[in-house]
Amino acid sequence: MTQSHPRISKAVIPAAGLGTRFLPATKATPKEMLPVVDKPAIQYVVEEAVSAGLDDVLMVTGRNKRPLEDHFDRNYELESALEKKGDAERLGKVQESSDLATMHYVRQGDPKGLGHAVLCAAPHVGDEPFAVLLGDDLIDPRDPLLQRMIEVQERHGGSVVALMEVAPEQIHLYGCAAVEPTADGDVVKVNGLVEKPDPADAPSNYAIIGRYVLAPQIFEILRKTEPGRGGEIQLTDALQKLAEDERAGGPVHGVVFQGRRYDTGDRGDYLRAIVRLACEREDLGPDFRSWLRSYVTEEM
Repeated sequence: MTQSHPRISKAVIPAAGLGTRFLPATKATPKEMLPVVDKPAIQYVVEEAVSAGLDDVLMVTGRNKRPLEDHFDRNYELESALEKKGDAERLGKVQESSDLATMHYVRQGDPKGLGHAVLCAAPHVGDEPFAVLLGDDLIDPRDPLLQRMIEVQERHGGSVVALMEVAPEQIHLYGCAAVEPTADGDVVKVNGLVEKPDPADAPSNYAIIGRYVLAPQIFEILRKTEPGRGGEIQLTDALQKLAEDERAGGPVHGVVFQGRRYDTGDRGDYLRAIVRLACEREDLGPDFRSWLRSYVTEEM
């Protein structure tokens, strides 16, 4: 018989990173506010959470991240100016971000890693499962990964991570999971996790990507987790403890994702994400694709 588990209602988005790979653009602008076509990357992430039914969103920020709060707040002066001009289309786009979700903010303070950022959410989340969405990974709305992860967590309890098969030589860039199959083709049982292993030591080529659904017991484990790789408190290390001892907070499962993912944490992938999304836009795609074909032909 399928066991019932508490319904997830809250999403946590860590957004305290310095964005050093995008300097000097991120010297005064949070990396999460860099535009992907005509929306900041962070808005895509909040929209994904809302589409999965999570409209209570906590953003874990740091210094110089005030533009994130401003983006999801009302801008009465701009709205008034657009209204006076009769520009209903742009007015709707401006108001869309402020009406998306109930937004909350907490500062991480010291940048002690992803695990510490998640721990900062404990007072807001309380004793219930919750989702974590990393802003560097954009998941295409046509591939509802987070919704599937919530379904798996509600069925099995515990925690759920998003996994994606990568080339063996790339596994050192990710957290990696040791897995065994289940009756569901896209769901695996996670028996162990390791952060950014050498390819020769990796237990699989299943990489952890930036979506998690976590049991609240993760907080107590994170409080006791010592700094690991890079001198930071690693979320992967805490999940490893859950995977090796289900009594600590239930099992850990993985949803194997084979859909469309846009990585905006790398400069090259960020540019590719913009091109792919622009090509698929009804308002921009036809002209942009035509120009792109001409450009590529001329350059080749």
